[in-house]
Amino acid sequence: MLLLCTRAVHAHMLVRSPPLPMLRAHTDGRSRSCVAQEPLVSPFESTTSSAGPVTGPLPLTLENVELVLDEMRPYLMADGGNVAVAEIADGIVRLELQGACGTCPSSTMTMKMGLERGLREKIPEIVEVEQVAPDGPQLTEEGVEGVLEEIRPFLKMAGGSVDLVSLEATGVLPTACLSITGSGATINSVRVEIAQRLKRNFPSLANVTWD
Repeated sequence: MLLLCTRAVHAHMLVRSPPLPMLRAHTDGRSRSCVAQEPLVSPFESTTSSAGPVTGPLPLTLENVELVLDEMRPYLMADGGNVAVAEIADGIVRLELQGACGTCPSSTMTMKMGLERGLREKIPEIVEVEQVAPDGPQLTEEGVEGVLEEIRPFLKMAGGSVDLVSLEATGVLPTACLSITGSGATINSVRVEIAQRLKRNFPSLANVTWD
């Protein structure tokens, strides 16, 4: 009976006792001694708990804008892009879309509208979310007209013309609306060339529509 009790106490002490540090041998050529070594910790063990989802409403600050964007950045990075805060002024948040998100037409609307909606849901003080171009000239009516002027002589020879109807240079989805006259395969191919040339000259231009 005493033997069983002793074994139980010994087992309990083994369970409750703190882990002993690992010992490594140290040799100086004449003697060997044991030096205490810190327990090994796996590099894959997380030292901090993951933060939960961001909940609003939040005040409009750079820190809070970055906090909300951090929730959406993994989706942007999965498509080879990212987003940076360029400026916050008078309730307007200006973002710079980077990488594929700033140049891929198929993902422009989804990503940009997703960013604006996510920010305004969590930070109601935001009046508007605008995109700024990472480089290139500013998107203006004069600039668009300058590009169209380069194409008009060719269109005139084909019996057509092109005009700028409207331009939404600010906002999350900058759009140029154009009208073109003429018919035939040549005019249809020119539509594609005009849209591509405008987007090359103005990286912030997201859409080119036709009236």
